[in-house]
Amino acid sequence: MACPFFMPIAKSEDIAWMHSSRLPLGAGWNGHCAAPGHEGAIPNNQELRDFCNMGYAANCPKLPAQRAWDAVRFSVSRDQGSRLVLWFVCELRHRPAGHGTLEYDVDRGQWMTIHPEPRIQKMADCYLQSYLQRRTQPASKNPTPSAN
Repeated sequence: MACPFFMPIAKSEDIAWMHSSRLPLGAGWNGHCAAPGHEGAIPNNQELRDFCNMGYAANCPKLPAQRAWDAVRFSVSRDQGSRLVLWFVCELRHRPAGHGTLEYDVDRGQWMTIHPEPRIQKMADCYLQSYLQRRTQPASKNPTPSAN
């Protein structure tokens, strides 16, 4: 669940993320704040780790008191090879406050449906990028233990 006011720009390579593929956007991201009054502010590494990439950042001083969402989560609901369907759920106070699907055509490299909020769409782009990167990387080979 990423912060709905976070505008991710590039994967974060300078923060040691534990299990980065488990993060809400499939990796840790650098970016900037889009909260009212803080547009364009660049979060430091601690803010990126504790607030921006994680959502439910009640202790973040930039989070507006009045907001439609506290967090956004994504998941792949259908992977048909050339077509992906992502679910998104926007949450407020740990409850659903909006949801829907976004469709992506892998062969064309374009979205078939998009989210009307640019921040949420950018997060979907980042989640998709992380997903496609994991999907195309071969699984690591673990030697099979021999039976004695």
